[in-house]
Amino acid sequence: MPTYIALIKLTEQGAKNIKTMPKRVRAAGKLMEKMGGKITGFYLTMGEYDYIAIAEAPSDEVACAYLLGLGAEGSLRTTTLKAFTLDEFTKIVKKLP
Repeated sequence: MPTYIALIKLTEQGAKNIKTMPKRVRAAGKLMEKMGGKITGFYLTMGEYDYIAIAEAPSDEVACAYLLGLGAEGSLRTTTLKAFTLDEFTKIVKKLP
């Protein structure tokens, strides 16, 4: 399954509701599982981003729908990166002319 790394920033609304965020993160993980994926890592971070989440999803479309739904709740904004394993990277490089 493709891997995605989400760099997450809280909105003002999200910051006001910070005490509920651990529960919401767990609920978001369950939602991802219902959509056929899995949250494989979640981290509270210090610096430009408030959290980093690593997930696997069956497709770009599923990952996009999931993240759009989370953003629509109004508590966070994401910047998402599609990640490739070393094996996938090796196959990509072999295709270079």
